[in-house]
Amino acid sequence: MAKVKVKRKSTLIDMTAMSDVTVLLLTFFMLTSTFVQKEPVQVSTPSSVSEIKIPEINVLQVLVEPSGKIFISLDKQEDRVNVLNAMSSMYGVPFTPEQINKFRLANSFGVPIKQMPGFLDLKSDIQDQTLKNYGIPCDSANNEFKEWVRAARKANRDLKIAIKADQATPYDKIKNVMSSLQDIKENRYNLLTSLKTLPAEDEPLSYKHHRAHETRRPLVCRIMIEKK
Repeated sequence: MAKVKVKRKSTLIDMTAMSDVTVLLLTFFMLTSTFVQKEPVQVSTPSSVSEIKIPEINVLQVLVEPSGKIFISLDKQEDRVNVLNAMSSMYGVPFTPEQINKFRLANSFGVPIKQMPGFLDLKSDIQDQTLKNYGIPCDSANNEFKEWVRAARKANRDLKIAIKADQATPYDKIKNVMSSLQDIKENRYNLLTSLKTLPAEDEPLSYKHHRAHETRRPLVCRIMIEKK
């Protein structure tokens, strides 16, 4: 009796469907991901047990490095342009269209307004290297920080203010920032922290309660964790 020959089938697997799914997933993650913004200085935020996430849009972030230098970032390019134009009119410092466009593309800024035109004329790599040497003035003689925040609030009423400070920054530097915010009626802001694991037997302290009690003013302060 003749043997029945089994026809060998091809082992080739059609990967078209898998490729389509991979491309769709890649496109989805690219469109929904939030890229880490470049900051002028690196800070190590203190830890807390709060699990409130920082918003992704309409955020004015105040960066305070250990020596007290202040930098600001705005997530919307339109807000940056409107704020710069407002500061230009207030201090009588003109800017060229090219300088305005450079400022629009900048993630963070922290240069005194009088020095801003010269800074914007620098190449991008030089700006990144030298920005950390400046800082927005925030003292009794010249408090440009309040004017930047005030102009940002006028440009975007939905802004949420977040303070990101290094854990080694002295308290008086942070207090100076908070006092400046209170002077312009900005009593709601957030402190950015990293998430800390809390033992089950411990109870978290209410920073909002302590700050409101300490200042005796209608201050509302929430602690938020930064997305890694």
